[in-house]
Amino acid sequence: MSQQGSEETRTSSSALQKKSNMIVRCHAFVRGRVQGVFYRKYAHKTAEELGLRGWVQNLPDGRVEWVAEGTRENIDSFVKWCHGGSPKARVEGVDVTTVAEGIKYSFERFEIRR
Repeated sequence: MSQQGSEETRTSSSALQKKSNMIVRCHAFVRGRVQGVFYRKYAHKTAEELGLRGWVQNLPDGRVEWVAEGTRENIDSFVKWCHGGSPKARVEGVDVTTVAEGIKYSFERFEIRR
């Protein structure tokens, strides 16, 4: 491999590493039977295990809303968990929007809003 090819590989590898460590913020609404089934409690536990920061809350219309910040990989793992939810939940859908990328954390921890 030429010197130039080696540098290109290092650069793209470095760029991928930087992108995977980039902090993103996502906002989501979870539909279905997600209130009164400890969904927020389990979401809080899962988010903390993944090192996410943000919040989760119940909405008057029966949905659960959350905002989470963390690496794309950890956010994706959280979204995957959200599709199943707590043991008694019956999730019909999770609508997620990425609202910011390459940010600094806005929250100190992940909390349950009441």
